[in-house]
Amino acid sequence: MTARLRIATRKSPLALWQTEHVAAQLRARHPGLVVDLVPMSTRGDEVLDRSLAAIGGKGLFLKELELAMLRGQADCAVHSLKDVPMELEPGFMLPAILERADHADAFVSNRFDGIDALPPGAVVGTSSLRRQGQLRALRPDLVLRDLRGNVNTRLAKLDAGDYDAIVLACAGLQRLGFEARIRARLDAPQWLPAPAQGAIAIECRDDDGATQALCGALDHAATRTCVEAERAMNRALHGSCHVPVAALARLDGDALELHGLVGAPHDGRAVRAERRGPASQAEALGIAVAEQLLAQGARELIDASHSNSA
Repeated sequence: MTARLRIATRKSPLALWQTEHVAAQLRARHPGLVVDLVPMSTRGDEVLDRSLAAIGGKGLFLKELELAMLRGQADCAVHSLKDVPMELEPGFMLPAILERADHADAFVSNRFDGIDALPPGAVVGTSSLRRQGQLRALRPDLVLRDLRGNVNTRLAKLDAGDYDAIVLACAGLQRLGFEARIRARLDAPQWLPAPAQGAIAIECRDDDGATQALCGALDHAATRTCVEAERAMNRALHGSCHVPVAALARLDGDALELHGLVGAPHDGRAVRAERRGPASQAEALGIAVAEQLLAQGARELIDASHSNSA
């Protein structure tokens, strides 16, 4: 009997690319395995006239895919790990986190080379509170406007002249063949990405040993270590897409260095922390950095962000 794996995925071009990428790796690791895609539309994809924070957060991208697994319509699902809530729904787990692509954000503009080159009052598009907070800290004079939709839609709005610049993830642009649109990489230590940005995760039911075994072959240990620290920090802060939390962990031999930030998208206030520790204690490192941030007043910024996005 031929082994078959059905992967639930969102229908956006980037989600389909990521799922095809996972499917190709699974076929290469397991010759003879038949992999089918199960494209689905999620509420996060359908409601584009309001921010994610206003309609319930990035978990909306997962709900329908998880229901498909529970109904037996799919065996697993592929996600951008930055969209996966810090706590999975009961009954689910992540058997594989693939090797991380570019973690950085991208400054995209048809006329300007970077944030510093923007004229006063320039209009920048992003719906990410994390990106808004960092933009506000660097350039309080900019006009920040929401920008929803898939990568192609966002680029089309920029090209139509709705914005002077937009901020996207480098990984998404590179995966879809738009690397040439990146005018500048926004990178650490000045600019931090979302926790787990650039990493792809596979989710499955925690009682499905066969699917866990198939997908586990794609797990990348170094990436998992880094994102575990970043997600532990976010979890300890009770972070979500309502909160402008940023984090980046990097491995240095057996050591792990974690940079964290909590910002305020409305006034640019921010607190930062960094710490090194054993890579074997990634979760403890994430919690320690979160505690440093809280000691500097991160809770006030988080509560303010909740109030403003409610």
